[in-house]
Amino acid sequence: QVQLVESGGGSVQSGGSLRLSCVASGSSISSRCMAWFRQAPGKERERVAIISKIGGRGYVDSVRGRFTISRDNAKNTVYLQMSNLKPEDTAMYYCATAAATSINACDVFDYWGQGIQVTVDS
Repeated sequence: QVQLVESGGGSVQSGGSLRLSCVASGSSISSRCMAWFRQAPGKERERVAIISKIGGRGYVDSVRGRFTISRDNAKNTVYLQMSNLKPEDTAMYYCATAAATSINACDVFDYWGQGIQVTVDS
């Protein structure tokens, strides 16, 4: 069992920055793929960023160059640094993990956090 708890969300003006953190407990995430998802009201959930066991990364086109995902296995934590935020980034953000080592195999997420709200004001 892996428990995930997100923090660092809130409200920020357009162009601002936030850093989300996701702390895992119950089991080590060092051999797992980690990802951030988001869901805005009335929209489908989308995967924003993903990081493999060895640090390979992937981003959805809309955030590439603005968001950076990273992990600290010693702290059992994954981060999402968000810069140059836009109103369209407003959503509930979720941390999730999959029992896969490579990004290509990371498609079945078995543990999820409760989510944290990010609001970007124009």
